[in-house]
Parts: sequence; C-alpha cells; structure tokens
Amino acid sequence: MPVYALTVSYIGTNYSGWQVQKNAVAVQKLIQDAAEKVFGYRPNVSGCSRTDSGVHALGYVCHVESDKIIPEDKLPLAMNMHLPADISVKNARVEKDDFHARYSALGKEYMYVIRNSRVRDPFTEGLSYAYPFPIDAVALDKAGRAYEGKNDFGAFMSAGSKITDTVRTVYYFRVVKKGDYICIYTAADGFLYNMVRIMVGSLLKGTDIEKALESKVRKDAGPTAPAEGLYLNKVFYDEGELKARIEEMTK
Repeated sequence: MPVYALTVSYIGTNYSGWQVQKNAVAVQKLIQDAAEKVFGYRPNVSGCSRTDSGVHALGYVCHVESDKIIPEDKLPLAMNMHLPADISVKNARVEKDDFHARYSALGKEYMYVIRNSRVRDPFTEGLSYAYPFPIDAVALDKAGRAYEGKNDFGAFMSAGSKITDTVRTVYYFRVVKKGDYICIYTAADGFLYNMVRIMVGSLLKGTDIEKALESKVRKDAGPTAPAEGLYLNKVFYDEGELKARIEEMTK
C-alpha cells in the first residue's frame, strides 16, 4: 500500500495544535477532512509530532496510507482545494511501506522568532514574540551552547508531564540576529513537552542553564516563552541531510 508523506505548513493561531481534540479545532482534523475528499474515504493521517496550541509549522510532516494512486505533483493541489488559507500541503512524496512520519524521523529542527523592538509590527502580530527589551544576540548565542549535547532536560519540560525518560540529545542551539528579529534555531533527536519554549524563556530570563540541567527540577529553569514565536521548521529523515545541517549550524 502506498505511503504518502506530506510536508505541511500552517499558521497555528486559530488551532489547538496538531492533534485531534474533542472540543477544539486541530490541524490534523482538517488534514483528515481534506484527505477524505481527495481519496474518497477517511484515511488515517499520522503526524511527526504534537505541536501545541498557537504554534506554527513551516515543514511539518504527516503520512497517509492509501491504495488509491495519486501523482505526487497532483496531491498537494488536490488537498489544498479543501484546506483553509492558513494550512497548505507544500509537497508530497511516496515513501517505503514502513515509513512513519514520527518513528522514522531522525531529528527535528525548531525555529523561535523574536521581534526585538519597542515598535509593534501589525504584519507579524501572532507570528513572532514581541520583546521590547534589549537583547545581546552574541551573548545569548554563547549562553545557549550549554543546551547542546546529551542531557537530562527534566527541568525544561512542563510540570505535570507524564514522560519519564527526559534525556535528549540537542544537536545545536544557535541564536541569529536579523535586523529587528532574533531567530533561534535548535535541533534534537526529540523534544519534551514545551521544551523549546522553556529553553528560550530560560535564556531570555538569564537562567543558569547548567544548574537547571543538573537539578532536573522545573522551578530551576525559566518561564515558558509564548507559543506564537515557535515554528516546527524541518523534520529530518535522511542521515546525510541531518549531518549536513548540523555541520552548517555548528561551523
């Protein structure tokens, strides 16, 4: 049975995140609705991860299994006819039968966007974190290197999460200044619930990151940065591509 991998971009402002929920509109449901109209029945749509309410995506990956053959170049066009303007299937590709959007992933890259200005920009409202206080991007970049490597990120997970294995390997954590914007890029073999947002919030707060990593206690880390600045940027399935990205970001 063909497995279609779909790369999806969406603005998460109006949604409760990716995963289907009973009392809220989720991106997954709308993708399933579109797939039902395209494939003629309601197939299962499995995503690479669960993004939170208000979080955006530039390169989210999900997969659909179907006996129906649809050309790769036609499938995005067909899906997008049935999706709202803030969700778009960017491309589709046929994968091997054992492909799974979540379990086949070797890593994910997130981008956090901060608008570092005292002047509000209506064109990025809800698409970046408006932070009016001065930011030293060089100092932030240096401090953020403490996240890199294999560590226990128990302090950087939302309180109440039931996950017990909190060890993750962060491939890189980089802070880049682009005009009035501070873009933070980080990739890992996996992320805990709200981990990236807590990492960013801790960095802005001036938290002793090494101390928090050592204690593994949530109160030793900083606040959770707002959802509107976070983007799932890319999911890696090819080892060569992942290695090339790591080399690019750490050179």
